[in-house]
Amino acid sequence: MNVHHHHRQIVNFLSNYKTSGMEILISDEKDRLLDTGGGLLKARSLFDADTPVLLYNVDIITSADINSFILFHEKEKPLVSLMVKDRPTSRYLLFNKNMILCGRENTKTGEKTMIRSASSTQSFGFQGVHIVSPEIFSLIRERGVFPIMQLYLRLGSEHIIKGYETKSDIWFDIGTPEKLKNTTSYLRKHPGIFAKIL
Repeated sequence: MNVHHHHRQIVNFLSNYKTSGMEILISDEKDRLLDTGGGLLKARSLFDADTPVLLYNVDIITSADINSFILFHEKEKPLVSLMVKDRPTSRYLLFNKNMILCGRENTKTGEKTMIRSASSTQSFGFQGVHIVSPEIFSLIRERGVFPIMQLYLRLGSEHIIKGYETKSDIWFDIGTPEKLKNTTSYLRKHPGIFAKIL
């Protein structure tokens, strides 16, 4: 877990958190928030050298089956697996018929970046859950603060980055106070959803 805002409270809580079968390690970003790409690189020494790393954005709540996602990555063996969904967003990832990442499109700005040629593409929203193979660390040349999607778009022209589509899962983005309030209100009105998420 990487920590920045209220890092002391989080570290104190985790140091007293009792759990079995799970080791909790801290990557300290209290002095400088590194974004997902920089955060992954900084935490490199905490990972097993030969094991894929599951990244789960902290502002995402989903009922998607994580085990199925891991099995997909193990079977397909791409450099990166991205959990995606056919949902409205302003920032779409573009995939070919084999669900290989080909580009990105921002519908607000009109900006479109293609990293692979494709006769046609499918647009999906990124779910904030991804798996990277350990080989990625030897390919990272970025340093300091950088978004991980910037890294994926650079590497995706030469390496396979695959999308894993979820369909029946529940998904919420709680990344702002307003989104958190709306999600909390929705979940209170639909208490049965908690069971699906947990």
